[in-house]
Amino acid sequence: MNPDFLRYSCQIALPGFTERAQRLLQNARVLIVGAGGLGSPAAQYLAAAGVGTLGIADFDTVAISNLHRQVLFSPADVGHKKAVVACEHLQKQNPGIKLVPHDVRVTSHNVMDLLWQYDIVVDGTDNFDTRYLLNDAAVLTARPLVYGAIYQYEGQVAVWNIENENDTRSPNYRDLFPKVDATKIPNCAEGGVIPTLAGIIGCMQANEVIKYITKTGKLLAGKVLIFDAQTMQSRIIKIGDTTNIHITRLMETVIIPAISVADLKNAIAENSIEVIDIRSDQEHKEFNIGGRNMPLDMLTTDLDQINKDVKTVLYCASGKRSGEAVKAIKQKYPDARVFSLEGGLKAWVEFRD
Repeated sequence: MNPDFLRYSCQIALPGFTERAQRLLQNARVLIVGAGGLGSPAAQYLAAAGVGTLGIADFDTVAISNLHRQVLFSPADVGHKKAVVACEHLQKQNPGIKLVPHDVRVTSHNVMDLLWQYDIVVDGTDNFDTRYLLNDAAVLTARPLVYGAIYQYEGQVAVWNIENENDTRSPNYRDLFPKVDATKIPNCAEGGVIPTLAGIIGCMQANEVIKYITKTGKLLAGKVLIFDAQTMQSRIIKIGDTTNIHITRLMETVIIPAISVADLKNAIAENSIEVIDIRSDQEHKEFNIGGRNMPLDMLTTDLDQINKDVKTVLYCASGKRSGEAVKAIKQKYPDARVFSLEGGLKAWVEFRD
């Protein structure tokens, strides 16, 4: 055996794997977008397996509330940039591979340049705007995309945009979900997630990447695996062999105006801002940071309730619902002075002066 492959001897010993498959991994370039609950375990196992070049794209910083499921990080990493810290940890895990941190927000302006640098992409994102953007960019650059999603006790895995033998492409995310109303679906910070589920789904994503690169096994192309962590049951739903969606361009990324916790605290102290809690009445009663309570469904049916001439901050548990509300307001009133609290109440509680 090649001495350089000694650490990979157990996987090379697999029937049908061999040193040839290991060389394919060694020469592969994989991009993971989102170093969170899914990206962390996926990155750890891809690095351990010997993927030659591993890119990590994430603009966020590590928070205390991440640690229960984002097992790549430790308390010492809190406040530091995820992409940079992740690459530092992974490089120690496997000094023989190349780690590339992309400390950027993935937008319509940079996503194509990012994807062109890699052979396959892992979707570890937690918001629908980026998920659709990645999907469309993967189609336009002819890159396979390994999808994963988690919520509470359920997870999903699929592989999008694989080339078929007849030069067609397998289904992509828009074949399954042509359009999603993001305001109706809470994320992990709002709805909760069992930490082990993130590890299970993230490892499944890494498994699909390894299968694709080494040309072993049968990919989850044209189908979605759904896993229930409470019953430990899974089922596979068949979508089809070929995409029915024709994607010709990227949708322009909408930058949502946001305000940091520190800036909001200063503005509240100076009495120079209006604050609105867009969570439910019950959530507001349990805990709030002041301001009017105007639930999201009420707000979106009558956007004129917002005074467009007054600087206003909307907040929710994580910043997701408030971000969608700000987006809706800005689409109707582009000059409105409205902002979303970055990170929501989670960031407020974790904030340290």
